[in-house]
Amino acid sequence: MSVELVAYGCFFLTMALTYAVMCLGLNLQWGQTGLFNVGVAGFVAIGAYVSALLTTPDAPDRLGGFGLPIVVGWLGGALAAALISFLIGALTIRLRADYLAIATFGVAVTVQLCALNLIPVTGGPFGIGFIPRPFADLAGDPLLFGLANLGVLAAVVLGLYLALERLVRSPWGRVLRAIREDETAARALGKNARAFRLQAFAIGGGIMGLAGAAQAHFIGFIAPDNYLPRLTFQVWAMLIVGGSGNNRGAILGAVFVWGLWAASGGAISALFPPDQQARAAALQIVMIGVALCAVLLLRPRGMLGEDRVVSRHLGRLSRRTTKETSRAGNP
Repeated sequence: MSVELVAYGCFFLTMALTYAVMCLGLNLQWGQTGLFNVGVAGFVAIGAYVSALLTTPDAPDRLGGFGLPIVVGWLGGALAAALISFLIGALTIRLRADYLAIATFGVAVTVQLCALNLIPVTGGPFGIGFIPRPFADLAGDPLLFGLANLGVLAAVVLGLYLALERLVRSPWGRVLRAIREDETAARALGKNARAFRLQAFAIGGGIMGLAGAAQAHFIGFIAPDNYLPRLTFQVWAMLIVGGSGNNRGAILGAVFVWGLWAASGGAISALFPPDQQARAAALQIVMIGVALCAVLLLRPRGMLGEDRVVSRHLGRLSRRTTKETSRAGNP
């Protein structure tokens, strides 16, 4: 196996894992709590721009240039996205289903337009360049550089997965599912549904901001065109294909759909002349749509469906009941 192929594989997986982080955030909001957020691109953009402003070198034509470490930028991007998610959620979390979707879509469009027009802060349509990349000293060796970045993103995804799994199986996570399934019943049991929904919305938005910050530093450049509604469509497709309500499914769906996106882009480059490739790029969305329809027809719950039981206590009770039933039926 050639070094170039391995280096490309590392690049592919690193990009896929940044989308996996976005899917984990969306899964907490939608898969666990039932919050219909179609403004994913906006929260990702907030994390990316905040991290870029904190870590890039001094620039005379825009705000920022603080030159802080990358880790500070990632944390700053995640916290900024979480804070803005909390503020937006405080105003909109009472909305349901399509009304919440319209509100979050408006937020994403607003963020994208701010990035496009606030030139002294965001660089406008020219974006922000010279974003420091992790392990920049290894950039001369594509293999080591790719492996190092892949290792960092894999560690981030693993840490988020373990933390979210712990949350999902905790009383807090079970309350989120109860609110998703029957909010009236959850309220009757004394649970503050609005507070729990707001917490989930803010944490999910912060995770999306972390994904945006990580992706910005991996690529080294961001621009408003990176955060169009198409990004939201991609992340939703990844979560639905992988399995809404399942964190492992969110990660698997991100890798699968990103692989389909990359493969379709290569096919378009090979099959269409250069002057037609821009128009033919719309076929990538079509291919993802077809794959989404196929998965919904063949596996309505996604590639990895939602776990029905998340409490270890209920799991033990279910296994014990099954064993007792089996013994009773076979004396």
